[in-house]
Amino acid sequence: MADGPVPGPGAPEALTPEASAAGRAGAGAPAGGRLVHVSAPAAPATAAPDAPVGDFGAFVRRAHRAGRLVVQPRMGFGDPGAMREGLLATRSADATTVGTLTLDSYTRIGDLAAIDTALSEGIGLNGFPIVSYDVETTRAVLRGLHDDDFPVQVRHGSAVPFDIFAALMRAGLSATEGGPVSYCLPYGRTPLDESMRNWERSTALFARLAEWGASPHIETFGGCMLGQLCPPSMLVAVSVLEALFFHRLGIGDVSVSYAQQTSGAQDVEAVRALRRLCAELLPDADWHVVIYAYMGVYPTTPEGCYRLLGEAAELAVTTGSERLIVKTVAESRRIPTIEENVTALEHADRVARAARRAAPGRITGSTAHPAPQDDARDSQTYAEARSLVDAVLNSHPDLGQALLLAFKCGYLDIPYCLHPDNAGRSRSYIDGDGWLRWADTGSLPIAHLVGGRRSRPVTSSDLIQALSHVQRSYDQPFLYGSRPLS
Repeated sequence: MADGPVPGPGAPEALTPEASAAGRAGAGAPAGGRLVHVSAPAAPATAAPDAPVGDFGAFVRRAHRAGRLVVQPRMGFGDPGAMREGLLATRSADATTVGTLTLDSYTRIGDLAAIDTALSEGIGLNGFPIVSYDVETTRAVLRGLHDDDFPVQVRHGSAVPFDIFAALMRAGLSATEGGPVSYCLPYGRTPLDESMRNWERSTALFARLAEWGASPHIETFGGCMLGQLCPPSMLVAVSVLEALFFHRLGIGDVSVSYAQQTSGAQDVEAVRALRRLCAELLPDADWHVVIYAYMGVYPTTPEGCYRLLGEAAELAVTTGSERLIVKTVAESRRIPTIEENVTALEHADRVARAARRAAPGRITGSTAHPAPQDDARDSQTYAEARSLVDAVLNSHPDLGQALLLAFKCGYLDIPYCLHPDNAGRSRSYIDGDGWLRWADTGSLPIAHLVGGRRSRPVTSSDLIQALSHVQRSYDQPFLYGSRPLS
């Protein structure tokens, strides 16, 4: 499926600015704008660090074996000084942490001219423009911080990621995240087939880090589709499928994601299903599970925010998950400060430690050995997710083509997603117990598992109520002076 040859082993020109420009030209521009070539960095760029450091997956595995949950912020600043300060504060937090370089929204869509304008005119950016800064600027941000005891991951959100991969590799980084589906459908109108080609080409390039002694790691964002109101079986299926996509392109170290939803009990069932599927389908890969604190409309009260984040930490510990992406008390209002991020990291760590001490016998799952007592029986979420995954894998031997066919035929269909390549026939609702259920399965191959195709009307009022369900549930006890729920 690749749209052009990936440079062969040992060719440092694979990571030169000229190669990046070729990657942009081959990838295609996102709708609503064109990809603009940025001038070559002033400082020379080498293909890889002299001594690769910061093995992301190995660090997480060591922490997990030591009984610690790795907590991580979603932190990004346009100013290199502020970015370095944020990484230093994350490393110094009273928790087991990894660092994050979250990129700005212009870099995500390839609008590098807008970044040039912002940088020249002193306009603030909502993330770190790794492609536009020369490589020495990024290395200076990381120097003395990024190492085997504090690996740093690049988070971006792009369906056109070739330049981003090249830039992070030049800077000596070996961990990132995203996916051809999860960073396409929710975030724009880039055709899914273009995103698939872009991600295939970028992943194949990234896999070459192994030739230089590094261990490239990619985290799938598939378990966070749209952030909310997607039944867990679809999140599990897309997460596993994207991990398989990366693995088949040469990435031996992956992480699979799952975003906290509307029911703690359903979330536990979903993460156990995710672990079981990974054990079955990725037996020769190093993998771990990353939980995301709730990605939808967030509580506005500090008490509600901390309670929701605490439950995400407890979910991670209970299911044996290895890493947690935190959210802060500022999420409903603005971009959080460094201090607010550190407070969230330390709160999540305290809750995780308390949960582990309170119920050590209930902690289940590990990368190598999912807990048999929980995963031996077929839960509803596992059965649905397995059916979705099998339908995709059986449709074409090439997984990229299989994913394209699955969305074209409606075998994968994300509720309420407006992307042109999403069928848009499936719907979900929140039942009386707070579980996310299918209101309409469209052409999903799970009708036999949910009592037929179903057709439960979902009105605009229903949708608005569902979108604010978590916020109301966690804010109301504190807004109206009620006693907090235990």
